[in-house]
Amino acid sequence: MIARELLGTARVPGGEELRLFAHGRDFMIVLGHNELMSTRMRGSEEALATMTLERIQGVRAPRLLIGGYGMGFTLRAALAGIGPQGHVTVAELVPEIIEWARGPMAEVAAGCLDDPRVTLRMDDVADAMLLAPEPFDAILLDVDNGPDGLVRAENNRIYSKSGLHNARRALAPGGVLAIWSAAPDPKFTRRLEDVGFEVEQVEVRARIDKNGKGKGPRHVIWFARV
Repeated sequence: MIARELLGTARVPGGEELRLFAHGRDFMIVLGHNELMSTRMRGSEEALATMTLERIQGVRAPRLLIGGYGMGFTLRAALAGIGPQGHVTVAELVPEIIEWARGPMAEVAAGCLDDPRVTLRMDDVADAMLLAPEPFDAILLDVDNGPDGLVRAENNRIYSKSGLHNARRALAPGGVLAIWSAAPDPKFTRRLEDVGFEVEQVEVRARIDKNGKGKGPRHVIWFARV
């Protein structure tokens, strides 16, 4: 049996400690007893990007905001689909996440942070939405385990009505707010609708096998259109 190797730790501002483990060729980021992300489970994070781009197909040079970087699966899937004129802003709050991407996980990152179509902001995505000089065609949020502030209590403000209003104002007409979650949340669906979004909830699988079939846990993505 291959033992897990602890590669690093990081304190989330206003939250708990994250731990990066290697397990053979795989990596995982853990909070307490919760495995937040893993290289073995990337399907739903990639779907967050690919399914969002399907919903803004008419935009020739899409402007995306992704919060946060995680293991970069969403960013890499977005870069594969936005074309040469598209642009992605990544908002990441934890410096060590980026250090891990450029260090022990450099092979996984595959240079995505150095793509000229990418701007990295070491900032809270809530502030990145408020301070953006231009509206985004899509905002993709995967900053927690869902709209429940597990990693950091202050993340609740992103998913509050005021936070969702801010997201709506940061979107271009016809823009899409896409939110990843480990589980359904009917109250959050109603909150999105109360703010004025047209809401679509989609179930996705955590892992895609070599035949393109979904496997593993079921996750949820909300697509909320202005």
